[in-house]
Amino acid sequence: MSKMSTDIVVCPMTDPDLEEVLAIESYSFPHPWSKTHFRDELSSPHSFPLVAMNQDGTVVGYICPMLLLDEGHILNVAVRGDFRGHGIGKSLVKRVLGDCLERGAAFVSLEVRPSNREAIALYKQLGFVETGLRKRYYENGEDAILMEYIYTNSEGPGNAV
Repeated sequence: MSKMSTDIVVCPMTDPDLEEVLAIESYSFPHPWSKTHFRDELSSPHSFPLVAMNQDGTVVGYICPMLLLDEGHILNVAVRGDFRGHGIGKSLVKRVLGDCLERGAAFVSLEVRPSNREAIALYKQLGFVETGLRKRYYENGEDAILMEYIYTNSEGPGNAV
């Protein structure tokens, strides 16, 4: 577990977290993942989903990364509406960047909606760069911006960002 500012702790997601994760997911996305989808991530040998919890154990955010060979990928990330703007999303992404580096990743990629300006700004602040566009990627026909964080030779564990 890693402790963050505002007394938030990041730890591995477990099955008992799923009801709170699903509530955040439903609030955050027009076509949310199902419980089965999250359970598939929990059981995948390539995925390592994490949750952010406040001091009373309430799930306030989550991230679903995976690592296959040397390629990290962030599949899904969201923060509870009343906890947004407090650095929780940033802390989750930074944690994944550090974890992927420690596990041997050369880079971490993700897709983001062009309309999600806050997320794009966060990813750029952390060092992600735009690498392409997937046309009509999302269910409503919206494109996806492809972004990557590429590790440099000077980065070591804990120095990813």
